Amino acid sequence: MSRIHEALKKAEQDRAAAQANPAGSSQTGESAAIASSVPGTAGMENATPSAISSGPSLSAAFTFDSLLARCVQSNWSPDNKTMLFFNSDEHAYGTEEFRTLRSRLYQMREKQSLKKVLVTSSLPKEGKTFVAANLAQVMVQQHGRRALLIDADLRAARLHLAFGTSAAPGLAEYLMGGADEFGIMQRGIMENLFFIPSGGAVSNPAELVANGRLKFLLNRVEALFDWIIIDSPPAVPVSDPQLLANYCDGVLMVVRSDATPFDIARKACEEFSGKHLVGVVLNGIDANSSPYTQYYYGAYGSAIGKEPVQR
Repeated sequence: MSRIHEALKKAEQDRAAAQANPAGSSQTGESAAIASSVPGTAGMENATPSAISSGPSLSAAFTFDSLLARCVQSNWSPDNKTMLFFNSDEHAYGTEEFRTLRSRLYQMREKQSLKKVLVTSSLPKEGKTFVAANLAQVMVQQHGRRALLIDADLRAARLHLAFGTSAAPGLAEYLMGGADEFGIMQRGIMENLFFIPSGGAVSNPAELVANGRLKFLLNRVEALFDWIIIDSPPAVPVSDPQLLANYCDGVLMVVRSDATPFDIARKACEEFSGKHLVGVVLNGIDANSSPYTQYYYGAYGSAIGKEPVQR
């Protein structure tokens, strides 16, 4: 018998006892019984890292409807130049590449467990944030699919700027125990796309990432989403991405065309030795450089020859 079922049974018994003896009834009810019987639901914000990391997943403790009711409804003002799927042009330059990336990830999912994907790069300004944001957007273009995008770059966060929303409260506040998952998760104008921004500035990002609360968060919400996309800092300068990769099913590396040195890209891939590197995304290609790209966009009427998208 599950703990939740036991809790509900206990709550029913408490109600019956309270009705039989109103004078002796207490505040014990169904919600209190569930909270006390399922480890972690009561006093979660004050739990220690060891208790969090060892606790079971609590995804069943709430539903998607409760998430919709309690998470923040935000007025996003996305940058249409880089957030490709917020505008009405279904054949805008770059959109088909993201659909192809989505298909490849689904093909991999047929052979292995793949839901939580870390997106990183070797160095700053190679396009990891751009790729993470648009990958999450393209996932929810398929009917009924839900995606959660998390900005785990606690050093130089940019996703909130791309979405035109606030950075806090966000992941940093959750990791420090100052907010729960409902308080940091946003939903905006794109159906089934949810976003956790980075939060306020912190002085110890690596220590926060390693404290166990992120693993607890992912375990708690994983069942509610088809995909969880995590944007991380670049892999070579700091240790955060290697820590984040421990909580993910796979790593997607972003490399910038004609910019990322080969030895640096190789070093970045070596940083994830023992982790599952699912692929490499080549970012910043000029539309005129590939005959296949010219054929597709020429045939379907989209403009080519624009400056390559680079973020």
